Amino acid sequence: MMNPYIGHPSQLYGVEEHRIIGGKGDQMRVYQVKNGLGLECTIVPDRCLDIYRLSFKGVNCGYFSPCGYVHPAYYDDVGSGFVKSFTAGFLTTCGLTTVGTPEEEDGVMLPLHGTIGHTPAESSCAYVENVQVVIRGRISDGILFGNKLSLERKITVSLKENTLTLEDTIANEGDDTAPLMQMYHMNMGYPLLSEKAKLTISEADVAPRDDHAAEDFDTRYELLPPTPHFQEQCYLHTMKGDHAFARLENKDSGVGLEIAFDPHVLPRLTEWKMMGVRDYVLGLEPALSFPSGRVAARKEGTLEYLQPGEERKLSLTVKLFTV
Repeated sequence: MMNPYIGHPSQLYGVEEHRIIGGKGDQMRVYQVKNGLGLECTIVPDRCLDIYRLSFKGVNCGYFSPCGYVHPAYYDDVGSGFVKSFTAGFLTTCGLTTVGTPEEEDGVMLPLHGTIGHTPAESSCAYVENVQVVIRGRISDGILFGNKLSLERKITVSLKENTLTLEDTIANEGDDTAPLMQMYHMNMGYPLLSEKAKLTISEADVAPRDDHAAEDFDTRYELLPPTPHFQEQCYLHTMKGDHAFARLENKDSGVGLEIAFDPHVLPRLTEWKMMGVRDYVLGLEPALSFPSGRVAARKEGTLEYLQPGEERKLSLTVKLFTV
């Protein structure tokens, strides 16, 4: 039933399509969503329908890198060129056939974190249905003489509670077996993130990625203020149990955020601590694979595959709350 106090639903909630004007993000399409309860987000169909801005009750929750909005036409897939257009935002999708270290395998160059996060949706739509805002789209990740994968994405924002659900269906539309690597590079930022924030991650086997991370293994959940010349540290969580989550809450900013997922579907999570000056971000990254690259995953026996015609469904839920 329509609310008799308002003239149009968008007075309180809904979704609007806009375009970025000026700068490196010029002409990129964005969907701006609000649920009327305090959750607002910006979803970018020209960048894999990723979630770039996320706020709750006016408090920013994600991280925006120094490069800001960047149109996919500026993407550089050579080596670590990825970071030149790594807006980060709340979510950058990594994959679909490689995640992590840039490398070469069988004469094929594998760029940092794959290419899907820089790929525009071939089609997308946004609408209000029942008690939720729905964003849907299809992203193609196929090439001539190579792998032919597709990603069907559905994002729902509840109008009854402050939750956001992401559902992906990845399909192999080619006639060869394809490697499958997927990581949800979810990036927490100030003022949700600060040295006053509390980080909690559900039960897991945890290992440092390298010797530098091992130095601070016992304080891996402690957060620092922006620190000059900080070197990133990664901790690799192999999740346990039937329900997995990563939660960050900050009494100073008054808000908290929880990412929940099925560890039988997304068995790994990378905790990326980057406590630098302006490079101040905490990555909480549910994934099929750790970001060590496809070559390492193949050697370790953790690389997954999609057979011709096979689909894989992945999902997670983000909940926002006051503290």
